[in-house]
Amino acid sequence: MDRNVATVDVIAERPCSMDISIIAIANQKGGVGKTTTAINLSACLAERRKKVLLIDLDPQANATSGLGVEQISGRSMYPVLLGESSITEFIQPTDIRRLDLLPGEVDLAGAEVDIARTEHYLHPFKNALAPLSNNGQYDFIIVDCPPSLGILTMNALTASHGIIIPIQCEYYALEGLSVMTRLVRQLRDSGANPKLHISGIVMTMYDMRTNLSQQVVQEVATHFGDRIFETLIPRSVRLSEAPSFGRPIIQYDGNCTGSVAYRNLAKEFLQRQVMSMTSERGEGPNISQRETVQDPIDHKTHPGHPKSPTADMHESSAEPLHQPVSEPAEHSEEQGQE
Repeated sequence: MDRNVATVDVIAERPCSMDISIIAIANQKGGVGKTTTAINLSACLAERRKKVLLIDLDPQANATSGLGVEQISGRSMYPVLLGESSITEFIQPTDIRRLDLLPGEVDLAGAEVDIARTEHYLHPFKNALAPLSNNGQYDFIIVDCPPSLGILTMNALTASHGIIIPIQCEYYALEGLSVMTRLVRQLRDSGANPKLHISGIVMTMYDMRTNLSQQVVQEVATHFGDRIFETLIPRSVRLSEAPSFGRPIIQYDGNCTGSVAYRNLAKEFLQRQVMSMTSERGEGPNISQRETVQDPIDHKTHPGHPKSPTADMHESSAEPLHQPVSEPAEHSEEQGQE
């Protein structure tokens, strides 16, 4: 059944009853849409009335600038990881209601060396998140990891409940995907993080006009099946423009296909979260029982989101897996999503 429909699934929008969920957005390869996905998934979850904290753990701090926040030396996870400050000191609100940010900075690169010298070098990030655990302040913590498999990424994966792996629809992305899945298995089997699982694989920069994009999607689907999100993130000029204005895509252009795709991704992600919780409790999720309810998107916060009947037609146009639709002319230009 196609999950990317205009109606809102009951299981997807039921309030989260679990503790805070920590999700790492990670891939050791750069330029695959990792930061773009971290920013826009966080914004779309906030739009759906979820309280979200986005942590920029990348020394490049692109998630910070992508939300229009200035980098300030010493106000990042760096002193927190070293135990010199509390994480609550550096969290700041963004222009998006219910979305907070812990900014990044270039000095985070030094944390790779400093943390490696400590005895329990895999756990500083997990320990740093302790003040936020089970206090009800956030539903989700989204972590934008560096494009590497260094100490910072390993710390994020050790602390996370799930990992979302964005991969570009190109050949070399397949090699990187096998590395990430093997790393997840090693962290789980070694006991460093027994509960770590792959929340999903996001196919980014999809261009239905090329045979390569379609072949890569089919190849990944063959090996990873339902781990792939049905929503495909299109190659979009608007998505590449939005960070330069310091805004997520739903604020920059709420009606473009990039906005539609990330809104559908957020909805699909919430579906999986609830199904995962149900599975952990030993209950069989009845995903066949679906009904239409009022869309909980906050239109006051994001006036760019259409509310007319045509909006539902527009939302359903985002590409579900194996059922791509034609892209408008705006996608004819190349873009880099990082």
